[in-house]
Amino acid sequence: MDECARALELLGMLLYAGAWLCVLGAAVSPRWLSMSTSLLPVESYELGLWETCVVQETGGMECRAYDGLLGLSPDLKLGRVLTCASLALGALGFLVAIPGLSLVNGCEEDGAKRTLGTAGGVLGMLSGVLCLIPVSYVAHLTVVRFFDDTLPDVVPRWEFGDSLFCGWAGGFLLVVAGLLLVLGSRSAARASPLPAGPQRRYQVMNTVLARAEYV
Repeated sequence: MDECARALELLGMLLYAGAWLCVLGAAVSPRWLSMSTSLLPVESYELGLWETCVVQETGGMECRAYDGLLGLSPDLKLGRVLTCASLALGALGFLVAIPGLSLVNGCEEDGAKRTLGTAGGVLGMLSGVLCLIPVSYVAHLTVVRFFDDTLPDVVPRWEFGDSLFCGWAGGFLLVVAGLLLVLGSRSAARASPLPAGPQRRYQVMNTVLARAEYV
């Protein structure tokens, strides 16, 4: 087995796990958007997919979950659906990719291993795209609303929170990890010798018998 293929697979799985944890942290964190105002400098507000929080200057935080799904804005609904789909698809891809690794014993057929490794990589890339879509959409709406000239300057505006950057990092790394797994599977396929077919084995046996008779 090619050492380069093994290195690509191992690096891809490590990035896969770290990226999935980044997406999970972004999904559960209430820091997608943040807002502070000069009218009340001792408090700041943070907004996430599942709850909104008030952060005190002393370090205290009080969070409250949303009352219902129907009252949410479309961007939060989209964020909930796609981030949950990204986490589910990423977990499935990680589990599928494990038996396809060359370092794991099982699925001894090279074709099955390559298929599982490639499938896990593709699922990882799709998971990353599903994470990047809601994060980028929420960021786009935040920029548009921040520079809205129709609002007075005294009206506070939402700004980017830490979870958006965590989601961007997780989604991008998932795409990279999936690509590494696909490349590793392709490299392993090129490095593995092809099994001899029946005709080839028959020719080898005839050659061995002919040499034995000659001796």
